[in-house]
Amino acid sequence: MTLAGKVALITGGGRGIGRAIALAFAREGADVCVTARSEGEIAAVAAEIQELGRRGIAVTADIADRVQVEAMVEATATQLGRIDIVVNNAGGGLERTQVGDDDPDVWANVIEINLLGTYYCSRAVLPHLRNAGGGTIINIGSGMGHQARAKNSSYNAAKAAVWMFTRCLALEVWEENITVNELIPGPVYTELTSEIFEADRPHPAINSEWVKQPEDVVPLALFLAAQEQNGPTGQSFSLARRPI
Repeated sequence: MTLAGKVALITGGGRGIGRAIALAFAREGADVCVTARSEGEIAAVAAEIQELGRRGIAVTADIADRVQVEAMVEATATQLGRIDIVVNNAGGGLERTQVGDDDPDVWANVIEINLLGTYYCSRAVLPHLRNAGGGTIINIGSGMGHQARAKNSSYNAAKAAVWMFTRCLALEVWEENITVNELIPGPVYTELTSEIFEADRPHPAINSEWVKQPEDVVPLALFLAAQEQNGPTGQSFSLARRPI
């Protein structure tokens, strides 16, 4: 029970990687809040957490809305008593056209969800991590944030900014026993990627890559969540099978 006594907050916790991490943290002794825009999905995950014998709550929020994020964080701290671990998992991007042919509103929304959502949540939880004597922030990044790619500039730019934000924030809070790291899952089969990837198969365009299941991300997430407060910070940990 490596996370016994801890409280974790998982954004995008209703399905995919977020759900897998939330349930794994509960199995390791953590109480968990899962948040997303879809109430039904996160309520189901919270019920699964409760069946594991842990406190599990579901709080709806749009992470691109700062007011909703702040209310969600306060609700988590009020209902579960504290916050020790945050996984900024919510994200995604559907823009697949080159600049000039794209939809500016869709492009901007990708930035809002991936970058601003990570910033809003991280900023809102800092007082609670300080109250707990320290804590852990895990930002789910992407190899696309470390490499340029045509026709995907919104997501690449957003994830590159998340990586820079991770390093900047780590430098600001390390003296308060708060660690901030990036976790890059590599290609994972989820509802968002089901039209692109086939689970447990080679990547369709990158020969070295293998498409993982969400549960394959869990061991690295647990490793980061269980690190002591003098553990690594400002680092990128990757499950990719290619240089990034």
